[in-house]
Amino acid sequence: MFADDAELLHRIAEALIQRGEQLGTAESCTGGLIAAACTSLAGSSAWFERGVVTYSNEAKAELLGVPMALIEAHGAVSREVAEHMACGLLAKAPIDWALSVTGIAGPTGGSADKPVGTVWLALARAGQPARVWRELFSGDRQAVRAQTLTSGLKALHQALQAAEA
Repeated sequence: MFADDAELLHRIAEALIQRGEQLGTAESCTGGLIAAACTSLAGSSAWFERGVVTYSNEAKAELLGVPMALIEAHGAVSREVAEHMACGLLAKAPIDWALSVTGIAGPTGGSADKPVGTVWLALARAGQPARVWRELFSGDRQAVRAQTLTSGLKALHQALQAAEA
């Protein structure tokens, strides 16, 4: 975790605590990295409710309600799956915000249309449409995962700021 990530986490924690809201994560390619970063802060139980690692397609379906037909149609690394992951966690957990990630961290697993470094992220808030975006990161597996963490934290921080306005 970079220093900027730590600062973002502190700001996210403060905003969620002030609002009395809870965060949950649904992670695939990051394998719990975002949840680990959140829980690295003392007192994170005041704002971080749970993290779910759904690395396999079966886990995405079983734990988050992502339809297998959707995975088969679009692939696990897709806008549709990222959105369903976030919305599925939001529906199943006592949280206000859900951040999901699914991607190809490498070094293998990429294809022409989904190269290594392709990551889909989704941020869902209760009662609002999810924000879903794609990133194409460079570097090795560790770099792709670290950049995914930063992208997710930045988006969550921006969403919390916008919600306060």
